[in-house]
Amino acid sequence: MTGPQIELFSAEGSAQFVLRGSFSLATLTPLVRDLAAAVAKGPVEIDLANVTRLDTSAAWAIIMAEQEAKEKGRPFAITNPSDDAVTILGAVRRALPKPDSAPPKRLTLTDRLEKVGRSVTAAGGFILELLGYFGLFLDRCVRSIRHPSEFRFTALVHHCNEVGVKAVPIVALMSFLIGVVLAFQGSTQLRQFGAEVFVVDLIAVSVLRELGILLTAIIVAGRTASAFTAAIGSMKMREEIDAMRTLGIDVAGALFVPRILALLLMLPILGLIANLSGLIGGGLMAWIDLGISPGMFQTRLIENTGVWHLLVGMIKAPFFALIIGIVGCHAGMQVGSNAESLGQKTSASVVTAIFAVIVTDAVFSIFFAQVGV
Repeated sequence: MTGPQIELFSAEGSAQFVLRGSFSLATLTPLVRDLAAAVAKGPVEIDLANVTRLDTSAAWAIIMAEQEAKEKGRPFAITNPSDDAVTILGAVRRALPKPDSAPPKRLTLTDRLEKVGRSVTAAGGFILELLGYFGLFLDRCVRSIRHPSEFRFTALVHHCNEVGVKAVPIVALMSFLIGVVLAFQGSTQLRQFGAEVFVVDLIAVSVLRELGILLTAIIVAGRTASAFTAAIGSMKMREEIDAMRTLGIDVAGALFVPRILALLLMLPILGLIANLSGLIGGGLMAWIDLGISPGMFQTRLIENTGVWHLLVGMIKAPFFALIIGIVGCHAGMQVGSNAESLGQKTSASVVTAIFAVIVTDAVFSIFFAQVGV
């Protein structure tokens, strides 16, 4: 058997290589030398019709010669490759290291304005998508009222347990500690003015009006929005959502409505538990640190704290619940087909839900201050 052969034909300033036989690492040196010499002179054409075997070393030599020819602006053609040769050449071409990207250009004022505009447009589109999911939720609620047999009551009870009952310990403990901290810090400051008794008003207004429901919503956002996104996103990754649609199951009615309704029902209850725990914690610390007895604490709380302080906090609860539920369900439906996407969307849903809750609370605070409540 004869070894591999490299035949070179020159015509009109161009070089044509005809390769015959099996090319491997043993023939790499002459192949590289001949190709480099030909590329340095002019156009090159390589005929692979008679090649019986082409390994990665020979393919690398051909690809490197092709790149060198492109850099010099000279034609380079590979003709009559077999299917195996096409496969190995493509694999080697993809495996070559990519050149470092050019350093980013300095942004001009126009580029910065364009970037801001695109960000604003993306934010507006995101808000519109959330409004669309809110409309979808309302539509499915109305549909459930008109067709009660389609409502998934078992799923609602399950999510009420997951969202509300299992969150009671962490919400109660958090609020209790917040009440303790408020009482301790308030007593330290008010003692300087001999106004320790006003620590009861401080605790009542802070917990009932703002901190109780706000911190509860933040905990629920971190705990529940992520759970909604992970559950729905996992179903989307496993194509269960597509299977539900194929079976004629309404995805919004089956997945969104029970979850958001559970939040609407349980978040106000969690808020009340947080308020009670915060007052107990504050009263306990006031008793220990200031000597304000539980009876005196209760009397001053009832006499000096209006019911509107409680109502202001409770009015916010349904809005926080809608925001957390819609953000979590929307993020779950945006999950792609890989685990990385699931993790990104889960993190994004938590951040978005907490940010939206805080912004909404600020809007309510300004509104109630303007109307004098």
